[in-house]
Amino acid sequence: QINFVACQLFALLAAFWFRIYLSPSHASSAVRHAFATLFGIYFAVFCFGWYSIHLFVLVMMNYGIMNMASIPNIHRYSFVVAMGYLTLCHISRIYIFHYGILTTDFSGPLMIITQKITTLACQLHDGIGRQAEELTAEQNRLAVKSRPSLLEYLSYLLNFMSIIAGPCSNYKDYIAFIEGRHVHMKLLEVNWKQKGYDRLPDPSPTGAVMYKLCITLVSLILFLTLTKNFPMAYIIDNEFLDKTPFLSRLGYLYVVTQAAKPKYYFAWTLADAVNNAAGYGFSGVDERGTFRWDLLSNLNIWNIETATSFKMYIENWNIQTAAWLKRVCYDRAPWYPTALTFILSALWHGIYPGYYFTFLTGILITLAARAIRNNCRHYFLSSVPLKIAYDVVTWAVTQLAVCYTVAPFVMLAVEPTIKFYKSVYFHMHILSILVLLLLPIRPQTCSVRRAQNQAMLNSIKSK
Repeated sequence: QINFVACQLFALLAAFWFRIYLSPSHASSAVRHAFATLFGIYFAVFCFGWYSIHLFVLVMMNYGIMNMASIPNIHRYSFVVAMGYLTLCHISRIYIFHYGILTTDFSGPLMIITQKITTLACQLHDGIGRQAEELTAEQNRLAVKSRPSLLEYLSYLLNFMSIIAGPCSNYKDYIAFIEGRHVHMKLLEVNWKQKGYDRLPDPSPTGAVMYKLCITLVSLILFLTLTKNFPMAYIIDNEFLDKTPFLSRLGYLYVVTQAAKPKYYFAWTLADAVNNAAGYGFSGVDERGTFRWDLLSNLNIWNIETATSFKMYIENWNIQTAAWLKRVCYDRAPWYPTALTFILSALWHGIYPGYYFTFLTGILITLAARAIRNNCRHYFLSSVPLKIAYDVVTWAVTQLAVCYTVAPFVMLAVEPTIKFYKSVYFHMHILSILVLLLLPIRPQTCSVRRAQNQAMLNSIKSK
């Protein structure tokens, strides 16, 4: 934990220095790539010692695949090797730590590198191996047209801004940032002359970084004061279960889940601030003319805490991982994309049984929530009071459903998970199954989604 915080704080200082003294106007792309790579390697070795060799082995194995594999199969080979190596490392952790996971270990960076490897392989496959009409609008925008050089590849995977805690970003966005085109491309999307500007403005990330550091500080304080005082294990304590009514247990489950969040808010927001400090993460201008630095943001705290649907909650939690799952799995799955995406997410996280309880339960609740929303929501849009009542009820159900789903993720093992679900009578499982029996939904096939994507692409071209 100390190494993690020390590295991220040093990375923050290095990022400011990188943006000021190694800006594209002061240094070539090669120098920027080299600096970002060497510092990233140093951070990995400093934090994880000899375990960091796993990062470098996986990176070099997939560089070989990227240069020797045929384009039609490059994404498949890269995916199998990266996920296979990650899974072997997850298995080794079972025998090393025996469920006593270190807060930070080499598997965290390995998970981020796996995301980047598979993202780049898929986007390279899209750019060289597929026709434009076969791609969605997003796939067309992110498609990579040529294999990266070794320096570009290493910089993308091992740069100091994201080596420790991510997030995963798209290869084209990262290269545009290194080459100094990142901000300029976003600014050109706005007609600045209509806004009274003679030339393009020069957005500074300083305000965004300071704001995110404040969130980081608050999250750290909450973590130190709340998390250890409300342990998840207490919800399966025998005395607690014997003396606490069912509704009170649900209320406490919500409290302990809230108490578990600050450490994620801390790590992800600090990682976002590091990238912004380096000048990376500009996403454009909003409708009020405010510069936005959330291209790499991994969470939207307000939307998480006010989510009125399971889908809304998931989309705002670990955003970049959700985007990765969509790009490498959901958009490419030939059938049952929702189920396959949740299973991949479980496999990516590790092999602890609690992960699979969480994500398999997530499939069931996602499908049930989708069925309810599609069949019932329109009845509550006719008046403001009805809509408010609907939002209040769906907020409460969503928050409790999330707590119910993620509890095994924290508990890890089978026995405490089963004990927890028995204590709450498997109520979310039973309700979800009843909903799906009464309001069945049809899985969206790849051909249907491809037709929808083609219609969207044609619409964009016509505009």
